[in-house]
Amino acid sequence: MSPTAARKTTSAAHSDPGALTTANMPPMGDVQQRILDTACQLFYAEGVRAVGIDLVIERAQIAKTSLYRYYRTKDDLVAAFLEREDREFWQQWDGAVAPHAPDAAAELDALLAWVGERVARPGYRGCPQLNVAAEFADPTHPARAISAAHRLEQKRRLAALCKRMGLKKPEVTASQLSLLIDGAFSSGSLLLGDSAGKVLRAAGRALVEAAG
Repeated sequence: MSPTAARKTTSAAHSDPGALTTANMPPMGDVQQRILDTACQLFYAEGVRAVGIDLVIERAQIAKTSLYRYYRTKDDLVAAFLEREDREFWQQWDGAVAPHAPDAAAELDALLAWVGERVARPGYRGCPQLNVAAEFADPTHPARAISAAHRLEQKRRLAALCKRMGLKKPEVTASQLSLLIDGAFSSGSLLLGDSAGKVLRAAGRALVEAAG
């Protein structure tokens, strides 16, 4: 899939979160998969700006022409990285809340517990979407566009939960919950071990009770 096509598919997934899954995506070839796997690992561990195309080529053990066959520019590769992170994030989000449906309050509690587990895991370096957006000041950069779409989807999903809970101002509470989650993603290293999930769940319950 070309980066342009992938971005269109990601946009469709934001309007229908269940539309994009690993099962219905066209398979990648081995070389393209190796390129993207390598780039994703490097971009997340070291930052996008710190990783050059030559390092990706070296670590993936491919020819430069092979990389440019699939990704014409580094920006295309960065976009593919964020799109894959986006897909996996929503798949995991859905997996965390699905067992608790249709109880919206229980879904939110499970969601915040999952966020706590996510930020407390070894090697966690923050949310890739937030990290990459911070590296690029240009609001027209494709990475910023993907990051912005990701955050809007997060707010949309939280607002839907708040509406199902019958809160008086669901959009306001959704914004507060989104800030809570983004804060956890940005300062996960400060929320050690099991305390991350406990702190987030308690804060989420307090926000919902205050909004009721």
